[in-house]
Amino acid sequence: MARTRTMKERGASAPGTPADRRPLYFAAFLLLADAALVALIVAFVPYTKIDWDAYMSQVDAFREGERDYTKIEGDTGPLVYPAGFLYVYSAIKFLTAGQVFPAQILFGVLYIVNLSLVMLLYVKSEVLPWWALGLLCLSKRIHSIFVLRLFNDCIAMTLLHAAMVLIIYHKWYLGLIIFSGAVSVKMNVLLFAPSLFLLMLKAMSIKGVVFALLGAAGVQVLLGFPFLLSHPVEYISRAFDLGRVFIHFWSVNFKFVPEKLFVSKELAVALLFFHLTALMVFAHYKWFKHEGGLFRFVHSRFGDATSIQQLISYKPEHIVTVMFVGNFIGIVCARSLHYQFYSWYFYSLPFLLWRTQFPTVVRIILFVGVELCWNIYPSTAYSSLLLLFLHILILFGLWRSPAEYPYVDKKDKPHSNKLGKAM
Repeated sequence: MARTRTMKERGASAPGTPADRRPLYFAAFLLLADAALVALIVAFVPYTKIDWDAYMSQVDAFREGERDYTKIEGDTGPLVYPAGFLYVYSAIKFLTAGQVFPAQILFGVLYIVNLSLVMLLYVKSEVLPWWALGLLCLSKRIHSIFVLRLFNDCIAMTLLHAAMVLIIYHKWYLGLIIFSGAVSVKMNVLLFAPSLFLLMLKAMSIKGVVFALLGAAGVQVLLGFPFLLSHPVEYISRAFDLGRVFIHFWSVNFKFVPEKLFVSKELAVALLFFHLTALMVFAHYKWFKHEGGLFRFVHSRFGDATSIQQLISYKPEHIVTVMFVGNFIGIVCARSLHYQFYSWYFYSLPFLLWRTQFPTVVRIILFVGVELCWNIYPSTAYSSLLLLFLHILILFGLWRSPAEYPYVDKKDKPHSNKLGKAM
């Protein structure tokens, strides 16, 4: 009954009938409409400088030959991003001469490219009804992050979505290279890494996983080579600092927590514990349910790795679910979320909401509620508490939803059962 309702919501075609092309046509319409909206925003909405001058100062230091990361700074502080950030913004400065208006046009194009990639993920996964794709274009905050702020989060997430598109088409090696490129622009992309690694174990041989990881590591070494060659400790400690403590005032979440507790190691350790625990629980009971659970699967793969050269292909829906849910768990457990961090998971929200079994009206209310919290400036104890409540409610809905059957074709089901027994 639930399956019938879901198929009706998606507008799914009956077997033997032509595929429903409404999602594709509506996505094309949304892209054109949003492109016009972005043009109007760039033309008429005043730009507010936040990090642009700092980015340009850091790029200038790099282009002038500085290779010590501790000496590359801007007016907002020291450089804390991996080397890919410097290459990307050096190219942007070359194309725009460091001027804001042409950079806004460039980021407007980037916004549409990113939206196109996300639309492709949604159309291929067939989780949402066609009309719900419009939610992807309704965020005031996301438009601001892209074309009024020019944050590097936009570039990192566009590369991440490009990597996901490649992966749903089973281009794993190229997808891992693009994923590594995204990490080199901003490290938040690592929130997707546990999910991606588990998917690789499911879809690739152990040898393939090793080669893919080596390729991704090679990207980091290649991009960071000038800094690793001259000042390796300074580069690694600044560019890959996982212990950064953000300022309490600017946080959108956990604003209701006293500042002393907010910056404490105890809170950081507790959130890390919940993060890792939630990942393992979802992996064991949801993502690997059809393979006999996480631990049986891992034991089988590493206990007799040479006996399995290639596992079967998985549905785009399953790949996107694992990636988006894994990242969302990281968002829920993040100690600090600044306003630009909304771009880390906004584009997954409609997908996540439709992976729950909530009624459609509840899904819309949750979507609007999250968007409202991100548009309250500055954030308050009440808005941050509401945001945490909404996040937890969405996560609970994801937990309560049934695990989707992950295989591409029903005829693969006997093989999957054999695989589960072998594990």
